[in-house]
Amino acid sequence: MKLRFILSETATSLRRNVPMLLSVMLVTFISFLFIGASLLTQAQITKAKGDWYDKVEVVVWLCPDGTSSSANCAAGTAATAAQINDIQKVIHTELADDVSDITFMSKDQFYKDSFLKQYPNGQYQGRTLTADDMQDSLWLKLKNPEKYKVVSEVLSGQEGVEEVVDQRQIFEPVFAVLNRATVATAGLAVVMVIVAIMLTGTTIRMSAASRSEETEIMRLVGASNWTIRLPFLLEGAIASFVGSVLSCVALGIFVKVFITDWLADSIKWIPYIGQTDVLLISPILIIGAILLSVIASSVALRRYLKA
Repeated sequence: MKLRFILSETATSLRRNVPMLLSVMLVTFISFLFIGASLLTQAQITKAKGDWYDKVEVVVWLCPDGTSSSANCAAGTAATAAQINDIQKVIHTELADDVSDITFMSKDQFYKDSFLKQYPNGQYQGRTLTADDMQDSLWLKLKNPEKYKVVSEVLSGQEGVEEVVDQRQIFEPVFAVLNRATVATAGLAVVMVIVAIMLTGTTIRMSAASRSEETEIMRLVGASNWTIRLPFLLEGAIASFVGSVLSCVALGIFVKVFITDWLADSIKWIPYIGQTDVLLISPILIIGAILLSVIASSVALRRYLKA
């Protein structure tokens, strides 16, 4: 009987306060959309780092045919077989504790296996490049990627070496941009959550004020504090629940349209988040929205209902 009464009171309150409840739903939707976007951005960074850093290598670019800005390539000719052997000997002797594997890649092999996969038509910066425009290289797998500077210092001065590049340097600017986007999104989410808490509390307080006579009558006939409070708490929780569910749906649509169907088809060398990641964060968003609503409603009701 008590449960039926509470549900009836909640349904009545929902019908009476549709405009205010819609505003709570909208603010909750926007707030948790930003929170979800922040969590997904961080998940994307973690996924990319985990995949790329496992594969990251140090590339020793050998002198190409033609002019080069490196003093080691002043002769203007490609690195000779003797120079390449000397470089490998240095790696085996001086860097044996840092380098776990060495792979020689000719310019033809690099053009076919790497360059054309990234630029299928061979066009780069308005030019159509061929294998002759590439250069030989040594690809080093490090036992500890943090030892890149040691490897670079040893090999940069070797004859036949044009440049030593740590592949992580290519990815760090991308991660920096994504991290800034995460911080910006999280900042907006915090602001919107504060707005959602204030709006939820105000809405519930106005609802309680408009029904002060009813609550007073309920108190006089012996209704417990929780029996009086629960319809108001449910009112805010339902609005927040609906708003958070809509934010999860919106995140799923965004990931499907812009990441799975667009980016993943356009740029295939990056691991992307998917619907599984959205499903993993959805319970966090929904439970978080309900808890915030209950807390905000409880605080707001203290001014109108006895503890």
